[in-house]
Amino acid sequence: MANPFTKAWRYLMALFDSKIDEKADPKVQIQQAIADAQRQHQQLSQQAAAVIGNQRQLEMKLNRQLAEIEKLQGSTRQALQMSEQARQKGDAAKATEYENAAEAFAAQLVTAEQSVEDLKGLHDQSLQAAAQAKKAVEQNAMVLQQRVAERTKLLSQLEQAKMQEQVSASLQSMSELSSGGNTPNLDQVRDKIERRYANALGSAELAQNSVQGRMLEVEQASTQMAGHSRLEQIRASMAEGGQLGSGTGATGQLGQGQSEPAAPPQQQQAQTEQQ
Repeated sequence: MANPFTKAWRYLMALFDSKIDEKADPKVQIQQAIADAQRQHQQLSQQAAAVIGNQRQLEMKLNRQLAEIEKLQGSTRQALQMSEQARQKGDAAKATEYENAAEAFAAQLVTAEQSVEDLKGLHDQSLQAAAQAKKAVEQNAMVLQQRVAERTKLLSQLEQAKMQEQVSASLQSMSELSSGGNTPNLDQVRDKIERRYANALGSAELAQNSVQGRMLEVEQASTQMAGHSRLEQIRASMAEGGQLGSGTGATGQLGQGQSEPAAPPQQQQAQTEQQ
């Protein structure tokens, strides 16, 4: 039975990894994937180089061993010839010595030939391994090139996605300006301004037609009449002093039997209301 703490730890780690993947920048993830692929290709190339190097080393050993076999064969023949020559000369001891030397060379030759056979088997295997390593490196290089091309494509798609997101955000902002929400749109602001302006016009119109407006008109009419009366007094005093000719002012006109000017309509209305 699995340990609950181990299961919880694995769950938390998986959750943490998923959160990291969710919040990670796609551009960084693409670069990490390419860097990992390049690192794997480098490791594979190093391993292939070691396999090929081993094959080359076996070739050099095989060539040295073949040269050693050729040398031993020559030494064996030389010893046999010298043994035969000593026997012909009647020197049996020398002939025996050369014969023993030839046998020693022959024994070494057998060992060398067996070593060559072993090296040939290893060399054949190394040739196959080197060919497979070369093929693996070539295939992985093609895969790496495809990933690099895919990275360029993905980065281009990522930039397009970012630009599309910006366009969508701008369109969303414009939609929020024209739709209901927490922020008032332009139509709502326009209606509010027009409503305030209309209310102000209505208030001004009511003020003009109100009682206070009428009272203000009466006060203005009274002030106008008082000014007119004061003007006539000044004109009369100037006429008495000889500064103005008689009969030129309103006083003369009144003396000639003309009636007093009628009160303005506003004053008449005020008097009617007082009665």
